[in-house]
Amino acid sequence: MTDSLSALLSPRSIAIVGASDNVARIGGRPLRYLREGGFKGAVYPVNPGRETVQGLPAFGSVADLPAAPDVAILAVPAGATLQAVEDCAARGVKAAIVFTAGFAEAGPEGAALQSRMVAAARAGGMRLLGPNCLGVFNPAEGYYGTFTIALDTGLMPAGPVAIVSQSGAYGAHLAHLARQRGMGLSHWVTTGNECDIDVSETLRWVVDRPETRVVMAYAEGVKDRDLFIDALDRARAMGKAVVFMKTGRSSVGAEAAASHTASLAGSDAVFDAVLRQYGAHRAATTAEQIDIAYACAGGIYPAGNRIGIFTTSGGFGIQLADDAEAAGLDVSPMPEDAQADLKAAIPFAAPRNPVDATGQAGNDLSLMTKCAAMMLDRGGYDIWAGILGTGPGTRTFAEGVRNALFAAGKGKPGTLRAVTMSAPIEEIRRYEAEGFLVYEDGSALAHALGALVKFRQGFDAAQAAEPLPPVPRIELPEGPISEAAAKAVLARAGLRFPAEALVAPGGDVGAAAAGVGFPVVLKISSPDIAHKTEVGGVIVNVKTADEARSAAATILERAAAKAPDARIEGIAIAPMVQGGVECIVGTALDPVLGPVVMFGLGGIFVEVLKDVTFRAAPFGVAEAHRMIREIKGYALLQGARGAEPADVDALAQFLSDLSRFAAAHADRVDSIDLNPVRVMPVGQGVVPLDALIVLRKE
Repeated sequence: MTDSLSALLSPRSIAIVGASDNVARIGGRPLRYLREGGFKGAVYPVNPGRETVQGLPAFGSVADLPAAPDVAILAVPAGATLQAVEDCAARGVKAAIVFTAGFAEAGPEGAALQSRMVAAARAGGMRLLGPNCLGVFNPAEGYYGTFTIALDTGLMPAGPVAIVSQSGAYGAHLAHLARQRGMGLSHWVTTGNECDIDVSETLRWVVDRPETRVVMAYAEGVKDRDLFIDALDRARAMGKAVVFMKTGRSSVGAEAAASHTASLAGSDAVFDAVLRQYGAHRAATTAEQIDIAYACAGGIYPAGNRIGIFTTSGGFGIQLADDAEAAGLDVSPMPEDAQADLKAAIPFAAPRNPVDATGQAGNDLSLMTKCAAMMLDRGGYDIWAGILGTGPGTRTFAEGVRNALFAAGKGKPGTLRAVTMSAPIEEIRRYEAEGFLVYEDGSALAHALGALVKFRQGFDAAQAAEPLPPVPRIELPEGPISEAAAKAVLARAGLRFPAEALVAPGGDVGAAAAGVGFPVVLKISSPDIAHKTEVGGVIVNVKTADEARSAAATILERAAAKAPDARIEGIAIAPMVQGGVECIVGTALDPVLGPVVMFGLGGIFVEVLKDVTFRAAPFGVAEAHRMIREIKGYALLQGARGAEPADVDALAQFLSDLSRFAAAHADRVDSIDLNPVRVMPVGQGVVPLDALIVLRKE
């Protein structure tokens, strides 16, 4: 599927339908940019009113072209676009870019016109980008199929960063900022209305290009869940960073509240979790997106998170140390012997970490070289960060500071080097050419370095991941499922539940309860009562046979009063399980990203704090462990205040097994609630106490 994008993004020949001689018009800009960019393929301006356009021979129609071009740029009004698409499809054009607005985004009539346009393209085997988009470009090939004014001040340099954006204006802004930051672009694609080609397919294509190291993406949502996840997974496996800006926060909807899990699963929260799951970074701001893409563009991801900080100002050093720790970096001290040697060389220095060389290093720049070299040689750091302030921007210090630091790093390629400084752009470029990352703000630097470490962890995890064993399909009943039936289904999928008894109405509940072992919990069993507590259908801590008989009678009376039409299977009797850490586990069917698993601590943590996280199903045990560690209350599972550590390994296996069941039965299962789930001490496993399966409505 993605191979069909080569004609769009790396064409050998281009037609511009609606080409204009005016380089400021929408139909004139692409031709101007193509000529300025030195595109080496054939370019065919199509304009029936002119013999030449911008010095090139013009053609009266697409049918008059000497050969079918790979791509056609359609710069015509909305009313003429359908005919242009039909003409291109008939001529054998492989792909077309539709700039024009006024389609699905404009209302029902525009949507109908867009549908006709798509049908015409598909009938001719032609791909469509847009409508309502700014187009594409590929700087290395001098190919500019766009009318963005971002190129008015100059074309883009080629480089390792791809931009994929649903929004043309945002994509153009990213390109402008990337150029300012010194980043070259491999590809730039804006998808607009996505009548055919969407963000997911484009992301997958650019990730596969060898010239792309990092992708900046923007989307309000995605259409093709499987292709989107495949693109993220592919990027992680290839060691390529995806820095994502996601907007459009919305809830799945109140009607999903039949499932507790679904009521907590907002689309944005799920999208956020899926990006983490597949190693992408979600940026909160455009500045953050640029900062992190810049760090990734160098292609160097530190093997660990140990950072050594060099400064000549204690205050700035402490500030960067604080920011580094907040970003997940390890600000470990220098080895004791190295500290002693540093102190001997610079008596007033603070040699621990941050290493403060004080103003002495400014008087004698050889001390700066010695200090930085010792940190690189003997600190054992994965990252070295220097705080240089305004020194590199001054006439008296710029060259000396630069030479001192460059000398310190000679022959030491294993450590990622970065600096914060304020200096002219030409000085910044000198540092970058030597392999330094350069930031003006220390907090932005620390955040970007933390992202690099997380990317590396994701890349390593992808390499270590093992294939998931398949889950055999289980025949599910039609209609609602009772708790007992839900547990039976999930038990067949490998999830273990405590031994329970089900007593039909009229049976001896007391004897059955004695067989289970007191104390017990009694619950109404009915496929028509999803939330048993709402009808008073649960009584806990029942200690004798007579109490059990009385409790059962009470439960049946309440059910008859509050749910008179419910089918009653009987009374379920379960052991009264106590101890462990109470959790909530479930699955939901996200309208965009399909089956997802939710996990969090139970009780107040889920009801008030909503301390939950999500993953797209299916996933393995290693990913389940990462999921578990994400919640704010993870310390409770580790054994807070002297409590025994919980059986997190069993919990991770439980989550993985549930995820595989949810993925295998996504066509039938809308949601699953397992609440509460008690995670017992290490070696004692996981005990789910309740189960609700909500089937999809036909």
